[in-house]
Amino acid sequence: MNTDQAFDLLKDAGVTESISIQTVRHWLRKGKIKYEGGNKNRKTGYIIDDTDQAFDLLKDAGITESISIQIVRRWLREGKIKYEGNGNRETGYIINDTASKLSINDRIDQHKEELIHRLKLKIQAQDKHIEGIEELHESAKKILIQQRDKCKKEVVTLKNEKSKLQKETKDLLKENIELRNELIKVKENKRDNYNFVSNNHSNDYSEKLGLAKMASNKELLAEYKGLLKITHPDHDGNAKVFHYIKTDYDNFRNFIKGK
Repeated sequence: MNTDQAFDLLKDAGVTESISIQTVRHWLRKGKIKYEGGNKNRKTGYIIDDTDQAFDLLKDAGITESISIQIVRRWLREGKIKYEGNGNRETGYIINDTASKLSINDRIDQHKEELIHRLKLKIQAQDKHIEGIEELHESAKKILIQQRDKCKKEVVTLKNEKSKLQKETKDLLKENIELRNELIKVKENKRDNYNFVSNNHSNDYSEKLGLAKMASNKELLAEYKGLLKITHPDHDGNAKVFHYIKTDYDNFRNFIKGK
């Protein structure tokens, strides 16, 4: 095998160019190949005598055993190897690895067993992963159920509180209406009881306001102000009544000032 063939084999095996150069130089120094590079008209056909030699070459190039098996099988199909080795052929290589002397079928079986073992380990790891996910799912499910039950209870509580507040609101509205009606009646009574007969005597003012004759001027003024407030048109009062009371109020104030 010459240098061109060696480079072609290493390239076909997927070895990088830099490693291929180092390997070919090593083989040249050891006398395992001869220099016949640049011969474009060299014969084609098988390059390696047997599979044992092919395995030795690939091992020497640093290729793993599993990849070497695939490459050797392909080279056999492509006719680059003359025949299968028996593991007893003497070559120019020193082989310490007894596994390299096994037949191709044994190597393939060994590789299959290794693949099966790895697949089993992967399956076991996946099973554990799935178990972990299922446990997380169950935990999350329990938490969600608890949260749902808690929310239901809170909804019931809020509904009860809402009903209670609605009842209290209705009661307050009813009470407010009753108080307002009573206030209207008081205002109407107070306004109706006012005597609209005018005169200039202080005691007459007390009588008009429904107060005692001995009521002070301060009490009379306060009563007038109260009447003016509830009869004012801005407070839904009667404008005519407001006018009469305002007139009496002004007359009373003038009466006090003139004393």
